[in-house]
Amino acid sequence: MRIRPISPDLLVTELTGRLADTATRAATAAARLRVAVDGAPAAGANELAAALVDPLRARGRPVLHVRATDFLRPASLRFEVGRTNPDSFYEGWVDEAGLRREVLDPAGPGGSGRLLPSLWDADADRASRARYVDLPPGGVVLVSGPLLLGGGLPFDVTIHLQLSSAALRRRTEPAQEWALPAFDRYAEEVAPASFADVVVRADDPRHPALVEPDGDA
Repeated sequence: MRIRPISPDLLVTELTGRLADTATRAATAAARLRVAVDGAPAAGANELAAALVDPLRARGRPVLHVRATDFLRPASLRFEVGRTNPDSFYEGWVDEAGLRREVLDPAGPGGSGRLLPSLWDADADRASRARYVDLPPGGVVLVSGPLLLGGGLPFDVTIHLQLSSAALRRRTEPAQEWALPAFDRYAEEVAPASFADVVVRADDPRHPALVEPDGDA
């Protein structure tokens, strides 16, 4: 593998070009592009996905950014064995069935394109009451958050922001350190960096790097 350093701005530019081109091909099949931007909160997955929205729209692609934290299960289920249980966080915080039903399946081949931007307001612990939006063929839905890969969710393009163990610990907020074992388990059991379409080393947010097969341009 080859590690190619890249500036944050150029990373957004390159990802925009790749996603826009792939979405163009999806449009010919009356489909939309479903993109996972996967990474621990310390890696900045939500921030990268948000940075892609305007450049993609400038390329003529309708975009919807969905955060996994807006598809959490109710508190009674998330906190059944405590508020800081890493195994519960790893196995059952995100409502994957709801994310598939309300976002990924409607955005997929033959889907209606009628997507729900958010399902659950975790702060209020109630349904978010968001309105459905229509994403036309050739549009892009960016789903960002942690632990998105390896569970069978139907993404067309997967982007994984990889952190070394040391960087993960250094950059995780003290109040969130209880979740670190979940990310260790994810790296070991799922190994998202081994199969994601795009892997970005994000130890230093100012100096990311793309992990590419030898010989790629």
